[in-house]
Amino acid sequence: MSLKQSIHMMVVDDMTVSRGLIEQALDEIGVKNVQYESDPALALRKLAVKPVHLVLSDYHMPGMTGIGLLEALRTNRTTQRIGFILITGRPDKEILAQGQKLGMNNFLVKPFSTHQLRICIEKVVGPLG
Repeated sequence: MSLKQSIHMMVVDDMTVSRGLIEQALDEIGVKNVQYESDPALALRKLAVKPVHLVLSDYHMPGMTGIGLLEALRTNRTTQRIGFILITGRPDKEILAQGQKLGMNNFLVKPFSTHQLRICIEKVVGPLG
């Protein structure tokens, strides 16, 4: 079984269009085990109960930023080892530095192509196959 068939991911983004674009790209790549959440606090609660291999999170969301979600994941024993990719339209150096300090595994700048998403994911988890 290839990694793209066995890996479990969660996409956290409050924007329906953004979630849809990520879903379409993951579908093209062949990743099937993906959960989608619009609320980072709800995503955090779900991940604490049932962790995934990798989280793809938007940065700018109401209530909690992607960096806030990363920090919460890293401080919880159950979720601290989940891979984390930040997706942002504003690759601000301070945001990226804070993410790296907290253990962000990679980041992707919007807009992105399916190929760019695949490369970004593979740098974290290895070849998807």
